[in-house]
Amino acid sequence: MSKNIRFELGLKIRQLRKKYNYTQEKLSELAEVDYKHIQLLESRKPPAIKIDTLEKIAKAFNISASKLLDFS
Repeated sequence: MSKNIRFELGLKIRQLRKKYNYTQEKLSELAEVDYKHIQLLESRKPPAIKIDTLEKIAKAFNISASKLLDFS
C-alpha cells in the first residue's frame, strides 16, 4: 500500500469510529486488534495493514472490507 492509501484508510477508520461513537479502545475490543495498532493506523504515518486486520476492523463496523477500502 502506498502512504496515501494508508493515510486515507486511517482517516476512514477514524471517521467511521466517530460515526459509531466508538473510542479507539472500544474499536480495538470489537475488532480484537491491539489498541496501539488502532492508534498507529489512525496516525499521520500509518503502517501497512494485514488483510486479516482489515477484515476484523470492517466486521467491527458491520461492513465489508471492500467498503472500508472505498475512498470515493
